Amino acid sequence: MEDSKIIELYWNRDEAALSEASQKYGKYCHSISFCILKNQEDSEECVNDTWLHSWNAMPPQRPASLKAFLGRITRNLSLNHYEKSHAKKRGSGEYPYVLDELSDCLPSPQNIEQEIEAAELTGLLNRFLAAQPYENRRIFVQRYWYLCSIRQIALDCELGQSAVKMRLMRMREELKKMLLSEGLL
Repeated sequence: MEDSKIIELYWNRDEAALSEASQKYGKYCHSISFCILKNQEDSEECVNDTWLHSWNAMPPQRPASLKAFLGRITRNLSLNHYEKSHAKKRGSGEYPYVLDELSDCLPSPQNIEQEIEAAELTGLLNRFLAAQPYENRRIFVQRYWYLCSIRQIALDCELGQSAVKMRLMRMREELKKMLLSEGLL
């Protein structure tokens, strides 16, 4: 079923929207959650919560991209779950490692005083990614949005793990230079 029809089902408060969304995007949402949580049961719980949150969000929201909308909900729920379950310990997931990798090239929240600066940062990041070759952009998004492991990315992109690490390091350095030149770091 097309996304626009699924969204209409949500807006009409038809429960078929949930089964259609689950059928079309269930595996996608599960893969996002599992990359973050590394736990089957917790991932399934977050994906189930995604359907509830999407039901409560539509209406009033009418997403332009249902896939991105559901993916964002799943990612946020999974990150929240991760933070709750790892509040006092560092787990085996990728979340702490990904944050450590980016810490040198992204400003801390205390340095961004206004939402305007946050919007500038978002625009700069979008320009940075748009200037990257497709494969590099794909690697960057898989690592820093979906929180995939280096091993997963290497398998997915048919590259060696060291090649993936090198590309990520070079992109982080390039991003840091860009942020410095724009005065955002």
